[in-house]
Amino acid sequence: MKDFNYFMPTKIFYGENIVGKKSDIFKEFGKKALIVTGKNSAKINGSLEDITKVLKEENIEYCIFDKIEENPPMELAEEGAKIGKEEKVDFIIGIGGGSPLDSAKGIGVLINNPQAKKEDLYSKTPMESIPVIAIPTTAGTGSEVTQYAIFTNHKEKTKMCFSHKIFPKVALLDAKYLMETPDNVTINTGIDALSHIIEGYLSANSNIISDALAKEGLRLFKNCKDALYKKEFSYEIREKLMLMSTLGGIVIAQSGTSLPHGMGYALTYFHNIPHGKANGLLLKEYLGFCEDKEKVDTILNLIGMRDLNEFGDYLRALLPCEISISDQEINDYTESMISNKGKLKNHPYEVTREDVYNIYKNSLR
Repeated sequence: MKDFNYFMPTKIFYGENIVGKKSDIFKEFGKKALIVTGKNSAKINGSLEDITKVLKEENIEYCIFDKIEENPPMELAEEGAKIGKEEKVDFIIGIGGGSPLDSAKGIGVLINNPQAKKEDLYSKTPMESIPVIAIPTTAGTGSEVTQYAIFTNHKEKTKMCFSHKIFPKVALLDAKYLMETPDNVTINTGIDALSHIIEGYLSANSNIISDALAKEGLRLFKNCKDALYKKEFSYEIREKLMLMSTLGGIVIAQSGTSLPHGMGYALTYFHNIPHGKANGLLLKEYLGFCEDKEKVDTILNLIGMRDLNEFGDYLRALLPCEISISDQEINDYTESMISNKGKLKNHPYEVTREDVYNIYKNSLR
């Protein structure tokens, strides 16, 4: 067995009304909080109301930055940090999907390093953040338990992970916040979580612990796959999707993501395909490319698929997508992926330009 290390510092609390049950936790991090969230969803699903109620009861001041959008640019992190510094906040509460949670981490870094600019999110010099508490309201990114944060970099015309490693101090998981999630978002984020699990399980950095968690995540997906197809989302299914997402986050916190994530960024940036859907469009061809057929067979078995063709048919039905992409675009995206050494090194075998091109071509034909 190969050597490995395992580090997961985020404290996770799961349960209905968990924010109220763990209200005393917030006092551990200071007297004033910056709430980072999107424009509407936290108001609709009740999470923002729950948080502000608890903060008032605990006599903790707060201010709200609710401008986070999907695929947030670096500029939003800088804008949020400016408010946090002016308000002299002690900690951050991120509420929402991956975009607000990732933004909370970037904002926390910029607050804790007052001279830093948005470009320093990609600085090779490690920086720390003020404490971040994460409350996910979608089941996809697992950002509540990872050290990663993804921002849109318009200069590079792609999405990029920042260079710092910021785990939230606490993650509070309550499936009731998922109940108002639109069907298409539920599907896309569910496939994002699945792609985390698959990529992490097949990663060069996987280990016996991350593999065990990945297998449990795959079993949860099997229990949800018919509901995703039929768009029948009971509270019990929402619970399983949330736990699958968090398990996926724990897996990639150890192993990182690989080709589908790196390749999917171009589809999101240039064609506005939602992140999870972009990954899902590539998954079947990626699994067909992978050399570890024993692990690929384990994946298919655990998610209840007879073979890759059945999995491909399922994904095509679940993720309908009509886009026109030229050969030149595919070539451009391939060149960009081949230069992404961080993603390539996570694949346990050599990846050639032809490999990447064929995954794109066969997935998007």
